[in-house]
Amino acid sequence: MNVFHLILALVLTALPLTAQDPPLQTTPAPSGQRGPWGGRGMMGGMMGSGIMGTVTEIALDHFTVKTETGETYTIHYSVNTRIMKAPPRPANDRQGDTPYLGLPISIKATDIKVGDAIGSAGEIDSTAKSVGAVAIFQIDPDTAKRIREMRANYGKTWLMGHVISINEAQITIQGGTDNATHTFSADENTTFRKRRDPITLADIQPGDLLRVEGALKNNAFVATSVAVMAPRPDRPNSPAPPQ
Repeated sequence: MNVFHLILALVLTALPLTAQDPPLQTTPAPSGQRGPWGGRGMMGGMMGSGIMGTVTEIALDHFTVKTETGETYTIHYSVNTRIMKAPPRPANDRQGDTPYLGLPISIKATDIKVGDAIGSAGEIDSTAKSVGAVAIFQIDPDTAKRIREMRANYGKTWLMGHVISINEAQITIQGGTDNATHTFSADENTTFRKRRDPITLADIQPGDLLRVEGALKNNAFVATSVAVMAPRPDRPNSPAPPQ
């Protein structure tokens, strides 16, 4: 599963904007609060926060969804909201064991039906249980299942977040599905890379965004692979680490 797959699984952070696309605009939720699912974690880098749920009601300017935790949210959209879905898998694509998530294609709000799973990105008012959506993504059942599996395995087989401290071979990050802090350790079998280039533990700096794979051993997360996914915050266009 590549970076685009993963961030979509955390709802829409990696939705690409092409050169001809207009800037996304939306009216922020009144409280300006961040949501319970993405917080200022993965969603915070581009679009605020995100909510994923199953559509239970449809109106002219909003969807009502029920989240996995049983909460009901209203997803407000407008003419400025991008509404998309993943494209069909090409006939020559043989990776049938993973969701095909190429460049998303635009759809109409009327293409979304009751019972569909959708992810939304935007400003969340957690008190009013509403989202001012800048983007909505229709999620097919197979991908929705994999998203649920990924969320269930977070902290068990994988982690993601910005580095907030490094203590010898132990690294503490913040982000992911819970926006909490998690510490993992590296050993002689851990591999490190940045994009496709091999690096070492010494190359990782506070503020870097990491994707970590590994397993729990004696209630401690031990990394088998660590990938740096974003530049440090002292570099141009880099997000600041969580406070």
